[in-house]
Amino acid sequence: MERRGSRLMTLAGIAVHIYTAFGAILAMLTIMEAINGNVVLALWYCFAAVFIDSTDGTLARRFKVSETVPWFDGRRLDDIVDYLTYVFAPILLLWQNGYLPEGTTGQVVAMIPLFASAYQFCRVDAKTDGYEVVAEDHYFLGFPSYWNVVAFYAVVMKLDVSTVTTIVIVCSLLVFIPIRYVYPSRTLLFRRITLLYTTLCSILYAVALWQMPEPASWLLTITLSYIVYYVVLSLYLTYRILRPVRVAQT
Repeated sequence: MERRGSRLMTLAGIAVHIYTAFGAILAMLTIMEAINGNVVLALWYCFAAVFIDSTDGTLARRFKVSETVPWFDGRRLDDIVDYLTYVFAPILLLWQNGYLPEGTTGQVVAMIPLFASAYQFCRVDAKTDGYEVVAEDHYFLGFPSYWNVVAFYAVVMKLDVSTVTTIVIVCSLLVFIPIRYVYPSRTLLFRRITLLYTTLCSILYAVALWQMPEPASWLLTITLSYIVYYVVLSLYLTYRILRPVRVAQT
C-alpha cells in the first residue's frame, strides 16, 4: 500500500511538471497570434499562462515534487517557461504590432528588456525563498519582468509608441535597482489584502479583454489602482527592510 501511494505521488509530481510545461505551449500560441496580429487572443493566451504560473507552485508544494520527482529540476523549468511567457512573448507582441518604434530603433528597444530580464532571471537573489526570517521575506529584487502587464495596458489603453517605449526603457532600468517588489502569493506583509486585490484585478483583466475593443474606463481605473497599491507596498517593503541596516550603520 505504501509503495502504491509513493507511485501515485510520483505520478502526481510528474503531472504538476507537465502542467507547468504547458505554459511554454501557451507562449508559442501567444507568439503565433502576435505575429498574425491577433493581439487580444494573444493576451488571452498570456492570461492563461499567468493562471498556470499562479497555481503550479501551490500544486508543487502540495505534492512535494522535489521529493517525489527528485531527478527533475522544477524550478529551472519554471524559470524557462516564465521567461517565455512573461518576457519574450509579450515583448514580441509589442514589437510585431507597432507598439514600439519602427526599424532598427524598435529592434534595439525590444532587445533592452530581453537582456535586462535575462540578467534578472539568472540572479540568485532575484526571488528570495526563506533567506531572511522576517515578515517581509519572499519578494522580487528589481522589477519582476511583468512585461505581459505592459503589453496588456499597451493594447487595452491603446498607448502610443512613445509612451510604450518610455515604459519599456524605464522598467528595464528598474530591473537593476534593488527595490523589493511584492511576491503576491508569498509576501507575508498584507498578504491577505494583496491576494484578494490580485484575484479581483485578475478577474477584471479578463473582463477587460472580453470587452475589447472598448473596455469600460472604470474597470481599467480599478486595475490601475492595483498597480499603485503594488508599487507603494513594494517601496514600503524596501524601506522597512533597509531601515534597520541604516540605523545599525549610524
